[in-house]
Amino acid sequence: MELEVTVNRTVVVTNIHPCYEIENFNYVLTRSPSVICVLLYSFLALMSVVTVCGNLLVIISIIYFKQLHTPTNYLVLSLAVADLLVGILVFPFSMAFSLSSCLYHEHLFCKVRGSFDITLSTCSILNLCCISIDRYYAVCQPLTYRTKINHCVAVIMIIVSWAVSALIGISVIIAGLNDGNCQEECLIDVLMANTVGPILSFYLPVIIMLCIYLKIFLVAQRQAHSIHSTTCAGTKSRATVSKMERKATKTLATVLGVFLLCWTPFFLCTTFLPLTNNSVPVPVIEVLNWLTLSNSMLNPFIYAFFYSWFRSAFRMIISGKIFKGDFANSKLH
Repeated sequence: MELEVTVNRTVVVTNIHPCYEIENFNYVLTRSPSVICVLLYSFLALMSVVTVCGNLLVIISIIYFKQLHTPTNYLVLSLAVADLLVGILVFPFSMAFSLSSCLYHEHLFCKVRGSFDITLSTCSILNLCCISIDRYYAVCQPLTYRTKINHCVAVIMIIVSWAVSALIGISVIIAGLNDGNCQEECLIDVLMANTVGPILSFYLPVIIMLCIYLKIFLVAQRQAHSIHSTTCAGTKSRATVSKMERKATKTLATVLGVFLLCWTPFFLCTTFLPLTNNSVPVPVIEVLNWLTLSNSMLNPFIYAFFYSWFRSAFRMIISGKIFKGDFANSKLH
């Protein structure tokens, strides 16, 4: 019987992940990795490095250059810190203790991995939500923007984002600790894992962001048409307005499109499929989980590389120019 169990469990591990094997009924990284395993982990390591480097550039730029000391950029800084920690903590933990192995053999490090994953990913999402709120006031209420969104308000938004994220992460982990006390799945654990957690950490922020960005886009279009109707510059003005509309459309579509592409499949899969009788293949969950983490790698490109002053700051940092003199007050173009 022991042989049958061992063989069956080995088949399961081989099927769920190319880099794991059974050792004393524990799931451990294989000592003789296959080519697929090496390629997979090389790719994931590259993602981690790009995530760390990209977000470090954003963090250093905002801290060093005084021109970037604005409420909006403080929110971007908070987002970059969350994404940086994803690259430093979640990526390595997810490689050493994959979602696949933790589904079959959950121990302390799996819980630590899950805690970092939930907390930092939720914080990243909430920071994106705060940035959308900041952009709403900047575009839709420009005359009162400086009074409603100042440094103090930005700090409060950042503190709330991190506090709510930590609370959600701790709550989900505490709910998971009760698994051993239940003969079958506990209702409260199912609600926390599949309903309350996703609603607070994803669905609600997404609805807020969709509504805000739709409002921003409509107001931007209205402002562009208003400028066009009141100007006397003719064709040149129409071309400028058209360019503004295309740029606004492209930026908003990129922001929302990449975010939803990375996050929606995972949350839809984990929220609704457990309610049916269909089981989700573990490799699918693994791929979707890494897709969500990739958003932390893409955020610096979306929220920073689109702006010329960040590109100027990055060039000065990468070239080492900031180490050759005091350029904190430099005018970034």
